[in-house]
Amino acid sequence: MRDAYHEELDSIGDSLVEMARLVGSAIGRATTAMLDADLNLAESVIAADEKVDTLQRDLETKAINLLARQQPVATDLRIVVTSLRMSADLERSGDLAQHVAKVARLRYPESAVPRDLHATILEMGQLAQRLMAKTGEILITKDVDLALQLEQDDDAMDLLHRTLFQHLMDDRWKHGIETAVDVTLLGRYYERFADHAVSVARRVVYLVTGDYADEVDPAAAATAAATAEEAPAGDA
Repeated sequence: MRDAYHEELDSIGDSLVEMARLVGSAIGRATTAMLDADLNLAESVIAADEKVDTLQRDLETKAINLLARQQPVATDLRIVVTSLRMSADLERSGDLAQHVAKVARLRYPESAVPRDLHATILEMGQLAQRLMAKTGEILITKDVDLALQLEQDDDAMDLLHRTLFQHLMDDRWKHGIETAVDVTLLGRYYERFADHAVSVARRVVYLVTGDYADEVDPAAAATAAATAEEAPAGDA
């Protein structure tokens, strides 16, 4: 009976990792679709979001069943509750990637992004994908140090976001209001995508240590992580 319980807990973790993989891929493909005005690729990103939604629904069902049947406590309860919150972050990340793809579809056969901003948007898309890949790694390894570093990595996205606004506010902007709106929305989508990746990483810190990320001493967190790895699953 306990083996089945542990398998269900592991299954919830596996679903989170798969969601992170899917949304990371989605933001990369959506960026390509937008910059290359690739309608087929944009449509595939939009359609693929349903798989992320399905994974979230299945995860919620598993989590609620575990809470009802097993009444987990301490560490296991933290895993279940935190996983529900992380799945919401990841599902929203998938929606944001879909929004990027919808902008690409809306402006087809043109690119929604002016040529002089392609490099900035490409960098934002690549950074978003890297941040989510690192989030997936954190979900697997429960590496608290890496999770704490992710927030610093997000500073680069904030800088790129500000760079976009500098272009929009420049007196030399010549691409019109419609394009300005598109670029403003796209910048927000990437910035929020990165925020959700950071949010998941911060929740892993809480899952491992029992403390919120901004309250955690990195040295103490490393000790807590090592202790968690040594303890048998389900102990509380």
